[in-house]
Formats: sequence, structure tokens, C-alpha cells
Amino acid sequence: MCAGGRGKDGAPIITFPEYSGFGDLLDEDFQNVVTYLTSIPSLDAASIGFVIIIDRRRDKWSSVKASLTRIAGAFPGNLQLVLVLRPSRFFQRAVADIGIKLHRDDFKMKVPIVMLNSLSDLHGYVDKGQLTCELGGNLEYCHSQWIHHRTAIENFAVTVKTTAQMLQMFGTDLAETELPNDVQYTKDLLTTHTEKHDKLKDELKLAMQQGTTLLGCIKEQAAKSENHKLNPDEMENQTTVERLLAQLDETENAFQQFWSKHHLKLEQCLQLRHFEHDFREVKVSLDSLMDTLTSLSDIGDCVTRVEMLLNDLNTLEEKESLEKAQLHALHGDQLIQSNHYAVDSIRPKCVELRRICDDFTNEVLTVTVGTTSPMHLLINSLIESWCESGVYLLASQAVDKCQSQDGAEAALQDIEKFLETAKENQLSDLKTIHNQYELVLNAEVKVCTVEMFEKRQVSLKKLSAKQTRPVQPVAPRPESSPNRPAPSKTPRTTGPAPGKHIMNELIETERLYVEELQSIMEGYAAELDNTELSPLIPTALENKKDVLFGNLPEIYEFHNRTFFKELENCMERPELVGTCFLKRKEELQIYEKYCQNKPRSEALWRQCGDSLFFQECQKKLDHKLSLDAYLLKPVQRITKYQLMLKEMLKCSKNQEGIAELEEALATMLDIIKSVNDSMHQIAITGFEGNLSELGKLLMQGSFNVWTDHKKGHSKVKDLARFKPMQRHLFLYNKMLLFCKKREETTDEKPSPSYSFKHSLKMSAVGITENVKGDIKKFEVWYNGREEVYIIQAPSMDVKNMWVSEIRKVLTGQLEACRGIQFHSLTYTHIHTPLPPPPSSSMHQSPTVPL
Repeated sequence: MCAGGRGKDGAPIITFPEYSGFGDLLDEDFQNVVTYLTSIPSLDAASIGFVIIIDRRRDKWSSVKASLTRIAGAFPGNLQLVLVLRPSRFFQRAVADIGIKLHRDDFKMKVPIVMLNSLSDLHGYVDKGQLTCELGGNLEYCHSQWIHHRTAIENFAVTVKTTAQMLQMFGTDLAETELPNDVQYTKDLLTTHTEKHDKLKDELKLAMQQGTTLLGCIKEQAAKSENHKLNPDEMENQTTVERLLAQLDETENAFQQFWSKHHLKLEQCLQLRHFEHDFREVKVSLDSLMDTLTSLSDIGDCVTRVEMLLNDLNTLEEKESLEKAQLHALHGDQLIQSNHYAVDSIRPKCVELRRICDDFTNEVLTVTVGTTSPMHLLINSLIESWCESGVYLLASQAVDKCQSQDGAEAALQDIEKFLETAKENQLSDLKTIHNQYELVLNAEVKVCTVEMFEKRQVSLKKLSAKQTRPVQPVAPRPESSPNRPAPSKTPRTTGPAPGKHIMNELIETERLYVEELQSIMEGYAAELDNTELSPLIPTALENKKDVLFGNLPEIYEFHNRTFFKELENCMERPELVGTCFLKRKEELQIYEKYCQNKPRSEALWRQCGDSLFFQECQKKLDHKLSLDAYLLKPVQRITKYQLMLKEMLKCSKNQEGIAELEEALATMLDIIKSVNDSMHQIAITGFEGNLSELGKLLMQGSFNVWTDHKKGHSKVKDLARFKPMQRHLFLYNKMLLFCKKREETTDEKPSPSYSFKHSLKMSAVGITENVKGDIKKFEVWYNGREEVYIIQAPSMDVKNMWVSEIRKVLTGQLEACRGIQFHSLTYTHIHTPLPPPPSSSMHQSPTVPL
């Protein structure tokens, strides 16, 4: 019987009560019972050793001897002490005293066996509060309730294990499922998998309800009265159920994340199959249209035939297939923009649809021109003949006769009569003819029909309406002559060289940047010391000037006194700008400190940004934007430099200073990376050490991580392989940190934080570059592969950068170690670290997920 009591040092107590038929128990049954009882306490409690109380007050020495013999031969745990309440009858007590002296060595126990005469003797070894009423104590204990709880816990543990196995089997099934090639099969598979998922979700819900109910029953014991407390066994029962619930919750979360990705993949597969099906239908329709269009090769030799052919072409153009093709290509673009996994399959089909539509439109135009060409020739002939007559009429009108009102009216009447002949030739609406047949009418006809007559009419109407001063005879405008070539265009003047232009932009934006920094320092920072405005300063800003502005004064001084002037010196020699950046790369590191402080500055601004103080400062400066927009300028500026250096490189090929430009660009990109890494580093929470002691932060990024440790509970290992953990890794010179990314939502926007989970000292780390099955995976192992972490990078480039950086760290450590070994030869004493304590063969701590 396990009463739940504990010895003075926390050792679990197992009581063997008076039972006349104890000797009739089979050895197998006895061993199963004691094995189960010793497995219930925690590993820490069990490692202390068990205290056994054998109550044989109403029994005989033979029963005591049998109990001790059986315990010595079958007890599986560590024993600390055996307490025996000897038989109370005088003769049996005497026999017991003699028997224990004679047979003590036969029991093969390496722990003390204490023979007790009474309960008061027992209370000298175990506190009454840890004993039940049968042994004179006041520990509340109900054996039937204990059995009920233990049975429920075991059932729940089996449920958790079974559920995890079901999820793992389903996950394996999903992972091995090949994507279907048709719409209906994809729909069926999506339905089937969704139904299985929903069923498993119900199983998980029931399991969670089972565990929650069980946990409530255990906690209910403590709620019986204010003074009642759960005994150690009940506390461990509660801990066990909570651990199983947490394991179940973690299993559910891992499975749900896996299912979400799989479900999205199936939905995208269904979208792809629909897209491919519609693509085939649209393409068949377009091919049919092209065949029909090709058959319209007849040439219209009369107006009626031309009208029939044009009607057929219009009918083709109005077909829905063209509109469907364009809409389907647009739908493909939407799939691409939604990060569809089959972009490489969708994009060529969109290109193909648009190409076919363009080919069809061009072919329609070609056929239209070819079909109506006889009519166009006729129109050309009529217009050219008519225009030649018109040009002759205009040339024959004596300009000197048009000086009088009568002469102008006569000339105007001649023109109007000539224009009447256009109606007879069906050429009255010259502008319409020009617009309708612009593609086929020659340039001379266009000029005549659009310009000459209108201009002459306007001039003659003015002369006929009112006598004007004499008009000097002039020839027709040269630009109206049909045979005069168009005037040549004036060549453009060439501007400054591209590199010079970028250099000018760099200097001008630097000048503006310095002025903006100055306005912040004088218009805001200095005003915090203005006694006239002190009543307006919010209390949250008191003694927080350095938090709001960070090291902005340092940045301003550097740019105003040094960097701006050096950039100006490069105005006439842009090839020196690379050297300018390289010379000041150490000073440019000040931006890292500013960016690290930016989250604190933004948080302070959100508290007091609406105050009258800032409104008054903004009003004085006549700024359209508030201070927070200007505090973002340094972040924008440090990223702007690398863009300008890239543009300089594009314009400076094979020129002086190209090597310095390339090195300057690499330096600025490294500074930006350091700034970005430091912004992530300050968001690490839960790390008890000092990050500054870990050396330089070399890399940081998010990965999928699996564990494959030598030590660890098998269920945890199986679950870890089933679903990777999402971890954000930070690589330092001395340590590799595993963190979990969390999104912390503020009033303004979500900001990430990184909860520390685990760390590996780089001095004990090894690396395996290639992992079978995925080229983006690599292994990091610890202490001779005692711990193995399989890390999956988001791309091959990321993997290669991390592997390379880790190898550099390990190589550097190896070289440093060789140096230490060389110098250690001068010492006479070498300190050898003590070996770690041997682990217990009976109990292994479960592997805790990162």
C-alpha cells in the first residue's frame, strides 16, 4: 500500500499493513505491485531511497521473516530504511528478537532493519503527519480513491500515447501522399484528408477533456477545506496529469501546423488543376479561332464583299474566348502573387495565353488590311486625283487679286464650288476619311485633306469680311509641299556623366540630412532645457532625453563636422567616394547603437507624443511631420548609402576607384547586417547570462529544427521527428543560442521577441554539412553526438552561409587551442577536469524539446 507519506528527508514511504494471507501472494504478483509502487514517485524522490514500514503486530515471527525475505529478493528500488512493528504477543516478540539476530544476514539488505515495539517508537522515526490513522498518524488517505486516481492517470497516459501515435501515422500518410493530377481526384483527396483531420481533432478534444476532468478531480481534494493540502503522492499525480496535458497540447499544436501547410498545399493543388483544365479549354478555343481567321484569306473586290468579310472579322473579335483567355491569364497572375508552390508551371501558361491573344489581334489587323486593300486603293486614287485638282486651284488663285474684298469672295466661292465636287465623289467628310483609313493613306493625301483647304478658307473669309492691309504675294508654305521632307530634329545636348549625377545627389541629400538632424537637435532636444516650455513637458519624458534621442547628437556631430565635408571634397572626383566610406567605417558603427535604442525611443514616443510640448516645437519649426518621422531619418539614411554605392558601381565600370567602391559597398552592407542583427539580439528574453560575454554576434535567423539525441524518452523523440520546431538561432563566437520567436502585439504594431530555450557552447560543437534526404539540412552535434540537432535552412544560400560561419568559428577555436597547447608546455602542472558523475541505469531523464 502506498500511503503518500514522506520520511524526514523526503523519502517515499511504502506500508505493508497487517494481512494474514500475505504469504499466499504469488511472487510474480508481489513483484508487479512493488515495481509499480516504486515507479510512482518522482525520480528525485525515488533517488533518496524508500522507507518501508511492515506492520506485524498481530502476526507471528514467521510472517515477519517471510516479508523481509520477499522484500529483499524482489524490491526494485533504492532502500533507505526498513521499520518493522514486531509481534505484540510476548512469545512471538521473543522469537522475533532471536530470529532477527540469527537471520539478519539472510535478508541480504544493505540498509538498517529496525525492530519497533510500539507506535510511539515508530513516531520517533516518522512524523505523525506522514502516517495514516492505523499507524497513529493523521495523514488523510483513502485507498479506494487512490486506486481510482491512479487508474484514471494510467488510462489517460495510454490515451495520450495512442493519440500521438495516431497523429504520427496520419502525418506520415500525409507526407507520403502524392499530389493528384486531375480536379476530381484532388477534390476527393482534400475531402478525405479533411474528414480524417476533423476526426482526429475530435479525438484530441476528447483526450483533452479527459485530462482536464482528471486534473479537476485531483485539485478538488485541496478545495475540501482551507487547511487541507495535497499530500506528496497527490501532488505528483497532479504534476503527472499536467505534464501529460502539456504533451498533448504540444502534440496538437505541432500537428495543426503540419496540417495547415498540408491543407494549403492541397488547396493550391486544386487551384492548379482547375487552372490547367481551364487553360486547356481556352487554348483549344483560341486555336479554333486562329484556324477560322486563317481561312478568311479572300480579298474584297467590291464593297459588299468587303463588308461581309469585315463583319466576319468583327464576329471573331467579339468571341468570348479572347476575354476568357485574358481573365485566365490574370487569374494565373493572382496565383503567382499568392506564393503558389507551382509558380514555374503557372507563369509559362500565362505567357502563352497572352502571346496567343496578341498573335490573334495582329492577325486580325493583317487580314483586315489585306481584305480591304482594293477599296483602299480606290479611295487613294480618288483622293489623290481630287487633291491634285485642289492644289492646282489653290496655286492658280492670284494672291494679289485676293487683296480686295471682292477678289477674296470670288476666290472663296471657287473653293466652295470645288468642295462641292467632294460630295459627288463621296469624299465630303475628309477628316473622317483620314481617321478611318489612316493606316493605308499615303502621307501626301493626309496633308492635303486635313490642312490646305481649311487654312485657305480661314484666310479668305477674313479678307472678305473686312478689308485689310495689302498682303504681300507669298508662295504656298514650304511645309505644305507634298514632296518636302520633314525637318530634322535638333540633337539633344548631353548631360553630366552618370557618376557625377549620383555624386551630386549623394551630397545634396547629405546636406538635407544634416539640416534635418540640426533641426531636431535645436528644435526639440535643446527645447527640453527651455524653462519657458518646462510646464508643457510630459512627466513620462523627465530624465528620458537620452532614451528619446539615443546617440543622435553623436551622429549629428559626425556628419556635420566630418562626413559631409569629406563627401563635398569628392564632388569633382566621384571615384574617391569609396575611399571616403572606407576611411569612416568605424565611425559609421554609431548607427548600431542608435538602432538598438530605437524600440525604447518609439515606446516612449507612444506615451508622450501627443503632448503640447511636441506640438509647440513642431509649430515653431514649421514641420509638416511630427518628431517620430524625423527620428526615423538615421535608419533610412544608413540604408540609403548602400543603394547609392550600388548606382555608383553601375556607372563606374573599368574606371579608377572601382575596387574601393566595391569594398565600401561590402562594408556598408556589413554595417547594415550588424545593425539588423543587433536589433534582433536586444529582443532575446530569458537568457540568464551576459550576451556581451559571448563574443561577436555572427549570424541570426529562423530555421526548422529536429532533435535526435542519444538520451531521451522515445515518445518525445518520435514526436520531434514528426514535426520540426520553429527556432530562431543566434550564432556567437562562444555559443549557439536556440530561441523561440514570439510576436508581441503593442498598440501600434507587432514586435518580435525571442524566448531563450537552449544553448550550446561552441567549444563542444561539431557540424555535419550534408544530411540525407534534404540538401538544405545540416547537423549541429554536441559532446560527441550526445545531442544532435538537425537544422533545415530556408534556402541553400542561407545554409551555405551558416555552415561556412560555423566552420570559421570551429577553425578559429582549433587554432587557438593549438596555441594554448604550445604555451602549456612551459607549465609543470596541468589541470584535468573531473569526469561527470555516472548516470543511473534505471532512470533516464526525458529529452526536453528546445
